[in-house]
This record gives sequence, C-alpha cells and structure tokens, in this order.
Amino acid sequence: MSTPNIAKEEIINAFNFRHATKEFDATKTISDDDMKFILEAAHLSPSSFGFEPWHFIVVQDKELRELLKPVAWGAPLKLDTASHFVLGLSMKSSMVKHDSEYIMHMMKDVKQLPVEVVEMYSKFYREFQERDFDLDTDKKLFDWSAKQTYIALGNMMTAAALTGIDSCPIEGFHQENAEALLKEKFDVDTDKYGLSFMTAFGYRKADPEFGKSRRNFDDIVTWK
Repeated sequence: MSTPNIAKEEIINAFNFRHATKEFDATKTISDDDMKFILEAAHLSPSSFGFEPWHFIVVQDKELRELLKPVAWGAPLKLDTASHFVLGLSMKSSMVKHDSEYIMHMMKDVKQLPVEVVEMYSKFYREFQERDFDLDTDKKLFDWSAKQTYIALGNMMTAAALTGIDSCPIEGFHQENAEALLKEKFDVDTDKYGLSFMTAFGYRKADPEFGKSRRNFDDIVTWK
C-alpha cells in the first residue's frame, strides 16, 4: 500500500473550512459516492483493541427524521435541511465486556487470531477493563465505547471537510427518550446499543458569520 501524499496545507485548510453548520442548503444533495467515502472513514477508524464498538444509522426517511425532532432539541433545523443525517451508536456492556460473545467473535472470526493469541488478548483486555481503567459498571463500559465512536465521528467530519462537505455534530438530545424512540421505530436493540451522537452532513446555506476562535497554540501544548 502506497504512502499517502496529501499536502499538509490542504489538511489544515480543511480544518479551517469545517465548522458546526447550523443550517444547510436543502437543495443540495451529497452524492452516493461522497457519502460512502465519509462512511468509509468511519469504517476504517481506529478503536481500542480494534474492537469497533459502534454502528451508524443513516436516516434519510423524512417521517423518521420528524420523529427525531421532539427528542433532539439541537437537531430540528438540521433534520429539515441536511442532505444526510447519521446516528452514532455505541455498544453497551453486554457487547464489550471482556467475556462477551461479540468480543470473542471479533477475535476469532474478524481478526482470525490463533487460539493462543486469543487467550493472551483476552487476558490483556480483561486486565485493561478490571484493573487499568476500572470499567466495572454498565455506564463506564458504554462511556468507553462512546469514546471510540467519537474517533470515527472526527474522521467522518474531517473526510467531509476534505471534500468540501459540511457537517454538524449534535449532542442536543434527551438520551433516554431518544433511545426509546430508536427501539420503537428504528429497530435498535437498546440492550446492545446506546446513542452517542447525531451528525448532519450537507452543504452550508451561508458562510459562518465569524471565523474560528481557538486558544493560543502554546496554551494547549506543553513540550517536555
């Protein structure tokens, strides 16, 4: 596989271009090819132990988008105008606990690790959960999964920006009510998955009124 050769300036330009788009141009639609590219960025994203504790639902059905509005106060305008709307789901403890069926499936079937490596990996993963990070409750395990899913979110938004596509990450929703809706209307098994974020993709209706505001670089980086 060849080494990527993307100019650093192009990447920084993409980060400067990206902003949390509040309203999209509803007349513009992301091509299937471009949206697949954005989702492939999520698919190829790294995760702790490589266990990929996520799932993404692309909500294009207008009736389903309407159902999301009452449980997502930060989303209505995006639901009306975004070309594509993605729900980021993260696995709950029943899926990511060290001895779960899913973890065994990942090691044996997806990664196709030899038996002795599965045993070693399982030991490391159990120690990671029980000793290193003290992931001893359902909430802690879900939060760990959500941290991995946010890596995929960042990569999706960067991939979008690199191709001139706008995005907006959304945490403005009532988690319990949203998950109840996902169970009832979206066929989501909420014993296995919880909602981490929503994300809108499309093309901005107008340029942002203000430029980026960030703390000074030296305020956030320390060299030792």
